[in-house]
Amino acid sequence: MPRTGSTAGPTLAVVAREAGVSVPTASKVVNGRDDVAPETRRRVTEVLDRLGYVRRRGGPPKPHGMVDLVLASSPGGGAEGAAVVHEVERAAHAEGLEVVVSAGRHLGRDRLDRLAARGTAGVLFHGDAPSAAQRAWLARHRVPYVLVDPWAEPPRGTGWVGAADRGGGRAAVAHLLALGHERIAVLAADAPGRAGAGWLAGWREAVAGAGLPERAAYERRVGAAEPEPCGARLRTLELLALPEPPTAVCVESDAWVPGVYGALAERGLRVPDDMAVVGCGDLPEARWAVPGLTTVRRPVAEMAGAALALLARLASGGAADGLPVELETELVVRSSTAPPGGSSPRAGSAGAGGQR
Repeated sequence: MPRTGSTAGPTLAVVAREAGVSVPTASKVVNGRDDVAPETRRRVTEVLDRLGYVRRRGGPPKPHGMVDLVLASSPGGGAEGAAVVHEVERAAHAEGLEVVVSAGRHLGRDRLDRLAARGTAGVLFHGDAPSAAQRAWLARHRVPYVLVDPWAEPPRGTGWVGAADRGGGRAAVAHLLALGHERIAVLAADAPGRAGAGWLAGWREAVAGAGLPERAAYERRVGAAEPEPCGARLRTLELLALPEPPTAVCVESDAWVPGVYGALAERGLRVPDDMAVVGCGDLPEARWAVPGLTTVRRPVAEMAGAALALLARLASGGAADGLPVELETELVVRSSTAPPGGSSPRAGSAGAGGQR
């Protein structure tokens, strides 16, 4: 569906590019908004007239200063999804954009058609990438899109912003090695996924790089159908039943940690004296846990902000240079890690390589 007020002529993105402004700014001029600098208004108006842009007449103005955020339809992304919404709305406000939020499972053909009808500037997809049919629709309607923290490997040529999870897995193991641990296990999702694959690969690389013996029994998978804490609890109990159980475990998601803590408590064991625990995400669970969870912080807010900035650039006719973007993770040390059989270090202490 055309993005201007007629079936022919330049799009608003073309006008914005020619005038050297963002699509939302060009939209404000078209719709008679007064929050535009006089010189900017003059420049945009000249381009509108020169290119023959046909303004929409009759009815309410078309909301070109709007983007859509499609949240993941899969379970388990509640806390991260809330952070994504908050940061996208904050970053969009700074760009002069408004945000419409919807669930991925509801994004059918009728919803896509309505999305075009109200003149969205672009779409952010959190977690789930659009299907092949959705990508074809977006291309046909010239609607740019960007992925925020995609779970699966995105299609080639797609713009996306994610976290460097492989480095996060390595940092978790490096922290435990520095404390003196040699029997280090991992809990990872038993499903394909970009973030989980990176976390597991980082753990494997760090363990192998330290020259530790290969222990297949220390690699445990949590099924996608298992409730998050329950699956982690069962895998932790399996680790504890081994003839030589691990002294530390790296957990792919902070949301699983209550299950890990629960399993240890069932066996009369304590964190970190009997087992050190490192999570991933720095979700609220990490701060609520007792003891406080040492975790690898995934920069959710920064990912959302960077993705919105990229989408605004694409909507203005800019190029998707330097893609994809992977933002660095950060180790946050709290009280759930200590030397084997030792006492917990001071929470928040700094380590090498930018850890805190």
